[in-house]
Amino acid sequence: MDKWQIIHIPNKPAIPPNQQPTVNVFASMVEPKLANTIIRRLNQVAPLENLRHVKRIQKKFLEGGKTQLSMILCLADENDNRMNSLPQDVQELVNSYQLSPFITKVCKNAALSKEEWEEQCKLWPTSYHPPTYNIDGITSFNEDDSQSIFSFMKSAVELAKSGDGSIVNAAVIVDPSIKQEIASACDQICCCSISTEKNSLESCSEQPEVLSSDLFSNGESNHTSLPPNDFPSETRKSYSGVSCLNPWQWAQENSHTTSCYWHPLRHAAMAAIQSSAARDRLLFPGMGHEGDKPNGVHTIQPTSIGTPAKRQKTDLANVENSEELDPSAGGFHPESARPYLCTGYDIYLVWEPCVMCAMALVHQRIRRIFYAFPNPNEGALGSVHRLQGEKSLNHHYAVFRVLLPKEILNKNEVVAARTSTTNTNATTVCQ
Repeated sequence: MDKWQIIHIPNKPAIPPNQQPTVNVFASMVEPKLANTIIRRLNQVAPLENLRHVKRIQKKFLEGGKTQLSMILCLADENDNRMNSLPQDVQELVNSYQLSPFITKVCKNAALSKEEWEEQCKLWPTSYHPPTYNIDGITSFNEDDSQSIFSFMKSAVELAKSGDGSIVNAAVIVDPSIKQEIASACDQICCCSISTEKNSLESCSEQPEVLSSDLFSNGESNHTSLPPNDFPSETRKSYSGVSCLNPWQWAQENSHTTSCYWHPLRHAAMAAIQSSAARDRLLFPGMGHEGDKPNGVHTIQPTSIGTPAKRQKTDLANVENSEELDPSAGGFHPESARPYLCTGYDIYLVWEPCVMCAMALVHQRIRRIFYAFPNPNEGALGSVHRLQGEKSLNHHYAVFRVLLPKEILNKNEVVAARTSTTNTNATTVCQ
């Protein structure tokens, strides 16, 4: 692959247009002059609550200019196709207007594309409304947005390969309104500076340490380059240092290991979230816990044992202006401008997050997620699960996969690619 490509990961897996699930319904031909009266009554006694995308009437034009109307009466039991199983109220309508019910199939779910809609209408007419989102750039990106996305994804890739030759996951949180990086981190489930006397994790360095591949590879060779876009499924074996690919790797190590401290929660996304929170405490020191002191933006401290103070929800209308400092506040941001968690931010991940990281991003109110490689082991955003389509959640984000050109996948060419001024073309498709 010689160019960048952005792929939208929909809330539901794609289904071939000719393989959409169907349900059985009772229908009958009706006289056109009776259609309105019967429909009004059916809407009262047998509403199609779960089939709102299905049109109640099918119209056919016969030879001679005549019109034939067929109408859906009600749902039919999938395991009982007897005509005498009609509900009593519907049966009364059938008897009153001398209708002749028959069983037919209609598509169970609303069409997600024009192709699906065209296939549905071969069975029975349905309505099609192109998907609408509250998130800009869900279906396409202009040139500026595309270049910004590619730039931040490139930064995440470089961070993932910036250690001792092993490959880990990396996360970069971005404020898209100002195209500025807010926080970044890579996998930190292992920290190699441990104080055994205090039995506590010492502070990691300002730049997160990259895990040594020797801790995970069990003698296997190191991988100094990222896999191709169509890499095989042996990801757990080849890239076992990536936390989201193997969330339980910390538990598989020997408990007597003293050279490293194992922390099961410090995946790249979780560490970046904590770094973003540290940035907030620095910019809004008056709203933190009474005993907290502002930490450096890039310094990642271990999770406190004490219960953190509940963060206050602020006026989200001021989020876009959150980068403006208040001179009267001594150079800090005004408290009223503090954003709620990561509301409106984007995150760039090299690997698709696991369920834990994906749920943490839900709680953070992340706006969009971009990742480069799927996670066939534990992927929560397309590979194994689709958390972005879970209706019970109180927040939903848009998910995209960014396919990388060959020069980005080659570690030796990353620096050259970063300084290259050649233009790249982008396309956006649905998966």
